[in-house]
Amino acid sequence: MYKTKVRTLIISYLKSNSDRRFTAREIYDSIKDQAGSLNQTTIYRNMDRLCEEGELVRYKEPNRNAWYYQYSDEHKHCNRHMHAQCSTCGKIFHLEKPFVDEFTDRIRTMYGLDVSPSDTIIIGQCEDCGQMEAGEDPCGDEDKNTT
Repeated sequence: MYKTKVRTLIISYLKSNSDRRFTAREIYDSIKDQAGSLNQTTIYRNMDRLCEEGELVRYKEPNRNAWYYQYSDEHKHCNRHMHAQCSTCGKIFHLEKPFVDEFTDRIRTMYGLDVSPSDTIIIGQCEDCGQMEAGEDPCGDEDKNTT
């Protein structure tokens, strides 16, 4: 694995935003000023290699014509479990094996469908975004108005 400046910038950017996912274009826009001479083909080539090496996870969302990438972090084998994603902020949740096993067993029993966990993303709204939408403070702080 050959380490280039672009590869290092990509990994650094995604590591610092490890709970989010990005398109190759978003990554390009974020690192292009630091990378000097850079084109999108270089980004895609690096992203493909990093996915093959298990450094990144690639997602294709329904009804969207773009791939999304996320740093694997401690989840080096993301292709072995299922994910959930917030439809508002894009945060990725790694679903644990016991949940995934129970979920896939129930789908198989009830519907005769074998689910591929690595190809399945459950889309919903995370608790923080739900609270913000409802006008609540996701940190639980009460309004500290002293008037």
